[in-house]
Amino acid sequence: MQIMLGIFHVFMWYFLFVLYMGQIKGVFGKYEPITYKTGCSLWGIIFIISGVSIIRATKYPNQRLITCALVTSILCIVTAIAATVITIMELVKFESVSYRNYGQAKLGREVSAILLSTYPLEVSIALAYSIFGCIGLSRGNEDTLSTVTIEEAESPL
Repeated sequence: MQIMLGIFHVFMWYFLFVLYMGQIKGVFGKYEPITYKTGCSLWGIIFIISGVSIIRATKYPNQRLITCALVTSILCIVTAIAATVITIMELVKFESVSYRNYGQAKLGREVSAILLSTYPLEVSIALAYSIFGCIGLSRGNEDTLSTVTIEEAESPL
């Protein structure tokens, strides 16, 4: 699921890239929102990397891969929260643009609103994977524990 959301975000970034690069210099300038300047939608690559690491940890479960999947899931949560804050800041603040670029600015804001609706989904998915990653790590540690007899514990090394 994270891979699909990541690919969706990357395609939306490409769409915004094409949309904003086609602007004409108007009286009030070009519309370049903060999400476009920061490449916020391009951060979907992090979601793709996290999804790949989760698939790999599921296919070959060991402590190192599960830890890697857990770290990338936490990185996804942080990234999605940061992207949510940046997108909200963009949607709240709207600078006037020239009449020529108004349609592109309005369409870009609609794309940002769509992306804003996907960030909570990404946070919830990454949070669920993080919780299960912690459970997987704790179970992995329990499996490595072995029973020690009293004689083995009292014997000198």
